[in-house]
Amino acid sequence: MGYSGWAAALVGASGSAAFISAFKLTTIANVSLIYAASPLLAALLAWAWVGERLTQRVLIGCVAAFTGVAIIVSGSIGSINLRGDLLAAWMTLALAIWMVIYRRYPKTPAAGPMVLSSLVLLPFGYVLGMPFLNPPLEIMILTVFGLSFALASVTLGEGAKRLPAGETALLSTSEVAFAPLFAWFVFAELPALTTFAGGLLVLAGVVGSQVPARAGRVLS
Repeated sequence: MGYSGWAAALVGASGSAAFISAFKLTTIANVSLIYAASPLLAALLAWAWVGERLTQRVLIGCVAAFTGVAIIVSGSIGSINLRGDLLAAWMTLALAIWMVIYRRYPKTPAAGPMVLSSLVLLPFGYVLGMPFLNPPLEIMILTVFGLSFALASVTLGEGAKRLPAGETALLSTSEVAFAPLFAWFVFAELPALTTFAGGLLVLAGVVGSQVPARAGRVLS
């Protein structure tokens, strides 16, 4: 896999661990909307590391998205949700770094690092999670989740080799519009006012930066 494969595996492992833990400590809406900032973060990192073009519109979108994330996190200060929000923020940063690694080193395989990242997490999951104490039905559900998550990670890695990092991340955030809605329907989880305000700012920054990006002036 080379050094880039090992780096992708370790970054992916830490991001996956943060992703799962974040849902236990904060709301689904908070995790989804913080994650929505990943396209702009990936575009910014790709500009700094790979030299991909960065327009003024994308730069303004970055400021809007990061401000939105700060508003979402501010609503959790003084509560347990803050830990979940910070884990979601690390997960977002890890995903952006992971995509830029594949963009910078396109020969890095997608499947190998995903397998390695799972192997890295296995001993932690065994010691901290006590997985064999779960009922068989829950183990089956977790297995299906793991397989679907692995498939998504592999296809995302292959796509990241062929598209700009910001565009890849934008496609991966298509779930953002549905996750808070499903959380409301299934769990009656109503987002806080700061989540609504910050989420609108994040989504405005992402959509506004990507749709007409080619019309903006390029920063070199």
